[in-house]
Amino acid sequence: MKSLGEKIKEARKTKQLTQEELSELSKVNLRTIQRIENDENTPRGQTLNLICNALELDAITFKLQNSSSKQTSIASLIINGVFLVLLNIALIGIFGYSTLDTGANLNSKICAFLLSFLIPFFIVYKTQKMNNIERLLKFGSGFIFYILAAFFMRGFLTGLQVGLFSGLFPCLLIALSILYYGNHLIKTSN
Repeated sequence: MKSLGEKIKEARKTKQLTQEELSELSKVNLRTIQRIENDENTPRGQTLNLICNALELDAITFKLQNSSSKQTSIASLIINGVFLVLLNIALIGIFGYSTLDTGANLNSKICAFLLSFLIPFFIVYKTQKMNNIERLLKFGSGFIFYILAAFFMRGFLTGLQVGLFSGLFPCLLIALSILYYGNHLIKTSN
């Protein structure tokens, strides 16, 4: 769905106006119009009315369209949040089952080590534009929680021993480091 800035830019181009001409017609600062069209600012109130009047558009329709897109974005945030929680739980389950399960043999531990490289690398590849910390918090929060839970549930030393000897902690630390430093790996390979 187009943002309000994109719609204003499209309407301005349809009227064959430059940003400077729209600025003069609407009596809105040129830099403000540039920020609006680049989605750095969202026009409200008087600014939106002035721009809509200059472009001969109905400001009420623009406001309604903008508020419906906000409602869509809230629903989208909820869906994304639920997806991220389920994804983190699934990843924790994969690594926990592959390393801590009583039937975990050498093959399953090797599989866990391979997955600790491949899954985070795939996530980094698909989210290259995302900030390192944001990616780490979104996709690695389950790993961080799992490490902390192991320490609190078994005590620090016992949790550390179980995590290290089972291979769980090395897998989780590898995954977290790839989630954080993965962009550097992709950039150096290009």
